[in-house]
Amino acid sequence: MPFELVSPFAPAGDQPRAIKELTAGLRRDDRYQTLLGVTGSGKTMTMAHVVAAFNRPTLVLSHNKTLAAQLYGELKAFFPKSAVEFFISYYDYYQPEAYVPQTDTYIAKDSSINDDIDRLRLRATSSLMERDDVVIVASVSAIYGLGDPELYKRRLVTAAVGEERGRDALLEELVAVQYVRNDVTFERGAFRVRGDTVEVFPAYDEQAVRVEFWGETVERIAKIDPLTGDTIAELSRAAVYPATHFVTERPTIGRAVRARRDELKDRVAGLRAQN
Repeated sequence: MPFELVSPFAPAGDQPRAIKELTAGLRRDDRYQTLLGVTGSGKTMTMAHVVAAFNRPTLVLSHNKTLAAQLYGELKAFFPKSAVEFFISYYDYYQPEAYVPQTDTYIAKDSSINDDIDRLRLRATSSLMERDDVVIVASVSAIYGLGDPELYKRRLVTAAVGEERGRDALLEELVAVQYVRNDVTFERGAFRVRGDTVEVFPAYDEQAVRVEFWGETVERIAKIDPLTGDTIAELSRAAVYPATHFVTERPTIGRAVRARRDELKDRVAGLRAQN
């Protein structure tokens, strides 16, 4: 799907030339290009036109969260039909563990995670998996690894109307990708079960999915309002991405545990030898 840029203004002044030269440089595979301009000269609009002209998924990396939020708002206005997403650190507060030798003081690690930013990070990942017209506005948080993207995609939980699968099989798949059953409080990253009906609140979305079974067959799928339960749209199929970026398959966990146990034995033996 191509990017569709929406703006009440057309490029003017030096902008048409800048757009043309930057786009040509991308097509030549130039590794570095620099766009110069004073504040308010329309650099964001220029780059939006370059993104639309080159038509590739784009990462916009900012050196701080405040500028990232500003760029996110501006690019979302330029590309209302595309997936413009936000990926910054989800910590409102982070205190790493520390030790002060002078006073023999140990300071435990402490942190506070922003739930809304966590949702936006997960939505950014899911958009990259689903479509090509994606712009991710990110802070340096984006340079840190989140695991294997192929594994993340393999853990996708799907359901289709008419599909032969049991309700319990769907529940097992949801638990395997870190969704938690909560029949009392319906919140992001949770699912609830009411007879032959399963409702899932994806960790990255503001709407939930209802899957209804008739015996071992998926009879109906709908997108619903998580607060009222009202149906928003009927679906022929649905896909739910993992509730966290940190999903791992069982064999990988087994290998890691065995390696840690072996390392522990060697380390304990060495420490005991030193008394």
